[in-house]
Amino acid sequence: MAQDPKKNQNNEEYILKDNAKTKIGAGIIIVFLIVLILGVILSGLYFEWF
Repeated sequence: MAQDPKKNQNNEEYILKDNAKTKIGAGIIIVFLIVLILGVILSGLYFEWF
């Protein structure tokens, strides 16, 4: 029996709720990944690996 995830937003078992905590957490993770990728690229250019 398939249920609509939007109807289960208040269910505790639903991990990715559409609320402020999820949006802030996703934003932090995205920013961290961008900084990490930039760090790898810049260090590669600095050490002349590319």
